Amino acid sequence: MNNQKGYVVLIVTFFIMIIMLSVALTMSSQIAFEQKTATSAVKSTQSYYAAESGIEDALLILRRNPQLYSASGVINYTLNVNGATAYVAIPNINPGGTRAITSQGNNKSMVRSIQTVYAMDKQGISFYYGVHVGAGGLSMGNSSSIQGNVFSGGNITGSGTITGNAIVSGDNYIKDITVSGNVSAYNCLSNAHVGGNLIYFQGQTPTCQVTGTKTAQSSAIPDQDLPISSNQITTWETGLTECDSATVTLLSGNTKTASLGPCKISGSLTLGNTTTLIVTGTIYVTGNITLGNTDTIKLDSSYGSLGGVIIADGTISIGNTATLSGSCVPSCVQSSSYLLLLSTNSSSSAINVGNTLTATGAVLYTNTGGVNIGNTASVREVTGYKVTLGNTFTLQYESGLADASFTSGPSGSWKVTSWT
Repeated sequence: MNNQKGYVVLIVTFFIMIIMLSVALTMSSQIAFEQKTATSAVKSTQSYYAAESGIEDALLILRRNPQLYSASGVINYTLNVNGATAYVAIPNINPGGTRAITSQGNNKSMVRSIQTVYAMDKQGISFYYGVHVGAGGLSMGNSSSIQGNVFSGGNITGSGTITGNAIVSGDNYIKDITVSGNVSAYNCLSNAHVGGNLIYFQGQTPTCQVTGTKTAQSSAIPDQDLPISSNQITTWETGLTECDSATVTLLSGNTKTASLGPCKISGSLTLGNTTTLIVTGTIYVTGNITLGNTDTIKLDSSYGSLGGVIIADGTISIGNTATLSGSCVPSCVQSSSYLLLLSTNSSSSAINVGNTLTATGAVLYTNTGGVNIGNTASVREVTGYKVTLGNTFTLQYESGLADASFTSGPSGSWKVTSWT
C-alpha cells in the first residue's frame, strides 16, 4: 500500500511538472512571438519612414528641376536612411502632365512602399462652342465654315456655313447664314437656311427657310458668359519673373528658334519671319505681340496632353502662313493639347490674323475685344466680343475642348495630388 501511494505521488508530480513546463514553454513562445512582432513593427516603421524619406527626396529634386528627364523613361536611385534603404523611381512626365513617384523602404527584409502622384497645377476651361461671341456679333465671309456649334450675344450675318447648331441671345437675329442643325434666335431673316428646327421670339416673322419645325417662345434666349474669367487671367499673369532679354531679342530676328517661358515681358514681343517660338511655360506680354510671315508658335513636348497660355495686354497680330499648335505629342493631331493665345485688349482689332493661318491646335481668345481672321485660315476655337471671319475660313471644333486643361507649364507650379 505504501509503495502504491508513492507511485501515485510520483505520477501526479510528473504530470504537474509537465503542465508547468508546458505553461513555461507557452509563455516563452508567446514572449518570443511578441518580441519578434515588436521588432518587426519597429523595422516596418523604419522601412516606412525610409520610403517616405525617399519620396521627400524625390520631390525636392523635382522642385529644383521640374523637367527632369531620363532617356530610359525612369530615374532609379537608392537613399540610405539610418540603416534602412529607400529604392526610389522617378518616371518622366507622362502625357497627362503627371509623375507617379514610387519609393520602397527596406530594413532587413521588412519592406514598405509609397507612391505619390506629382502633377502640374492645371485649370480646367470648358469651350462648349466652336465659336463663342459676345454682343459684338459674328460675321462670316464667303465659303467660310464652322464645323461645330456657335453661340453669339450679337447678330450672326454673312454667307458662311455652320454645320452644328446656332444660338443667338437677346434681341439679335441670324441672317444669310446656312445652319445644318437647329437655330434659336430672336428672329431668322433673309436668305438664312436652317436644316433643323427654329425657335424664335413670339411676335416676330421669320423669313428664312426652315426644313424642320418653327416654334415661337415668349422669352428671349439668355446670354452666356465667356468661358475664361478675369480672375483666371490674373492668376496666370501673377508671379512671373522677367523673360531673358537675350532670348526675346533673338526671336526678333529672321529664321530663329528659341524656347521661352514661364516669364513676363514688360513691353512687346516681336517675332521675325520664319521664326519658331517653343513655349515652355506661360508667357505674359504687357504690350503687343507681332508675328511675321511663316512663323511658328508651339508648346514644348513636355506639356503632353495639357494646354499652354500666351497673354497680351495689347493687340496680337499674326502674319501670313503662320502655324500655331499644341504639344504635338504623339502627333500634331493631339486632341487635348492646345495653345491658348489670349488678348485682354478691348479694341476691335485685339487679335488680327493674316491669310493662310494653320492653327488646328490653337484657341484664339479675347474677352472684350474683336477677332479678325483672314482668308484660308484653319482654327480650332475662337472666342471674342466680336468675331469677323474671312473667306474660305475653316474651324473644326473638337469635343476635347469641352474639357480642356491649361497649365503654367512644366517649369511652372506643381502639386502632390495623391500619397498612397
